[in-house]
Amino acid sequence: MIELKEIKAIPTLMHWRAEVIRNVFGVVPDKRLLVANRQYYTRHIADGTHLAFVATVDGDEAGCGAICLTEELPSPDNPSGRNAYLMNIYVREACRHRGVAHSIVSRLIEEAKTRNCNKIYLETTPAARSVYSSLNFHPMPDMMQHHDNFRQV
Repeated sequence: MIELKEIKAIPTLMHWRAEVIRNVFGVVPDKRLLVANRQYYTRHIADGTHLAFVATVDGDEAGCGAICLTEELPSPDNPSGRNAYLMNIYVREACRHRGVAHSIVSRLIEEAKTRNCNKIYLETTPAARSVYSSLNFHPMPDMMQHHDNFRQV
């Protein structure tokens, strides 16, 4: 089951976010980063621009995923101007290779489409690329990222 969490679930979401930071980024989140994440959740879940989901398998939490909703100028490839950036997608090691990631991302895509998002994108690791490819994600060769004064993980 993939459940959309409300603002009252921030303690659960903070637990998941800390786990993601430790296991995906390979660092222990410091207090400042955790406070910033809590503030982000409080502000953006309340205003509807962040949708956070938790997956359960046999009643136990197994993974998480989220959507950051943004808008850009409408264009031919995105007439609504609505974007869904999928992030914080993570499955606990004991639950991997059981379709949990596929289910989470499928739910995120479905939710983004119901909100008329014409662009749905995400960042990936080599290990997760096959899951995303199976759900019709393709590399974005026309994108670049600026790096200046921040730690690249």
